[in-house]
Amino acid sequence: MNRSEHYDIAIAGAGFAGAITALVLKECGFNICLIEKGKHPRFAIGESSTPIADMILRSLSSKYNLPWLYDFSRYGSWQQAHPEIVCGIKRGFSYYKHYPGKAFSTDDNHINELLVAASVSDELSDTNWLRSDIDAFLVTKVREAGIGYFDGTEITSAIRENSKWEIAANYNNNNQTIHASFFIDATGSGILADKLFSVKSSAENFLTNSFAIFSHFDNLPRWTDILRQKNIATNDYPYDADNSALHHVLDEGWIWQLRFNNNRTSWGFVLNANNLSLQKMQTKEIWNMMREKYSDIDFILKDAMLSAQPGNIIRSGRLQRKLEKCFGDGWVAMPHTIGFVDPLFSTGIAYSLAGIERIAEILSGNRNFQQPLYDELQEYENIVTEELKLIDLLVAGCYKTMEHFQLFNAWSMLYFTFTIMYEQKRLKNLPVKYFLEADKAEVQQMAHSAYKDLLKLTQQETISQADISAFTDSVREKIKPYNIAGLMEPSFKNMYHHTVAVL
Repeated sequence: MNRSEHYDIAIAGAGFAGAITALVLKECGFNICLIEKGKHPRFAIGESSTPIADMILRSLSSKYNLPWLYDFSRYGSWQQAHPEIVCGIKRGFSYYKHYPGKAFSTDDNHINELLVAASVSDELSDTNWLRSDIDAFLVTKVREAGIGYFDGTEITSAIRENSKWEIAANYNNNNQTIHASFFIDATGSGILADKLFSVKSSAENFLTNSFAIFSHFDNLPRWTDILRQKNIATNDYPYDADNSALHHVLDEGWIWQLRFNNNRTSWGFVLNANNLSLQKMQTKEIWNMMREKYSDIDFILKDAMLSAQPGNIIRSGRLQRKLEKCFGDGWVAMPHTIGFVDPLFSTGIAYSLAGIERIAEILSGNRNFQQPLYDELQEYENIVTEELKLIDLLVAGCYKTMEHFQLFNAWSMLYFTFTIMYEQKRLKNLPVKYFLEADKAEVQQMAHSAYKDLLKLTQQETISQADISAFTDSVREKIKPYNIAGLMEPSFKNMYHHTVAVL
């Protein structure tokens, strides 16, 4: 550490968001330092990219003179430029409904399946990021850029005087001091904001209530191979479902299954915490219970071997959280630090990248960190709050439908519609302000009116097929003016071969 050097901006947290933020702000002309409590490579989840994330990566690459960043926006270019950095093919979103005590089954209309393609080929596909690899690589780029990088360094306190920060940190039990004018919290949790600024993080006011049990495993069998063993046809699939964000939908929640190209798979149960009996169970009990209730899940996991990293099964607390304040005198938090809902729709990477765009634009236009900056940060806080509310509503609706896959299918179309609206706006180079168009009156009206209908339906003692069909028709009619991809077209039989965005 160089005690005499004063930085314009200090960033805490060297995950991909903190590292890319540092690189972008360096290109904006700021003197930057990046502070990391741990050391890379390190285990992390939040691995599923999307077309929106790809668009933003390309935009950041072009706007901030980071040409190498473009390579990570498609599977093909990633493999060509950096085959040593592990990732996986993500052709789209795949969902399979499992019922307790029954083997997975479906029919010619794919009644228990939903596949939504997001790309036209493997080469042009999105990616699953092995975060230990990509995060470590980005830190090498931080070092190459001459950005002050301090790892193994824990921030213990921060004092602000005369519009300057004096940040106390501990490195190998030695006290260090870092001086900066402005501070960005990119740690991805509310712990540091509480420690430094007494800003609390809370799960209050969230509709979603879930927790996760997860790890990485080696050599899990491919789901499509299991389907073939069951004589379930996959010839009309838009892609190999294992090369996607694969979701197993259960009555109690859902499973993510993200495959990488080194035979490693990220696997996680995300469970409804409103089920109090689940919350009271030990992690191993839950794991074994899910295997006992769902025979095909048991088949996948029966010979599962934990990957060396992390080497154990991890259980989260409640996933939902939001800081009570997103900024203050001399500091701001990135979106992934401000709050989180649930990984169901793979919003994490894209949302973090959208936050980098915003923060870079705000700070580059307010280099002296004076009052106009705080007016813009107040607007930023308002925007992030509304976006989290919309994501929460969309995810909460899914949890209410997991016992009835036709309802789940219909409800999820709202998310895909809003995604298409946002992507089309970016493709036309129109200004975007809110993630998933959360500021649009028509988006809010669609989401809230459909949720009201869903609540009324799911509170009934029994739900008939006529009820399900009526709700499906209602959602189809709501999205009709914006549905350029043929979502909910019966002849497609839940198999969407289109590309959501032609990139």
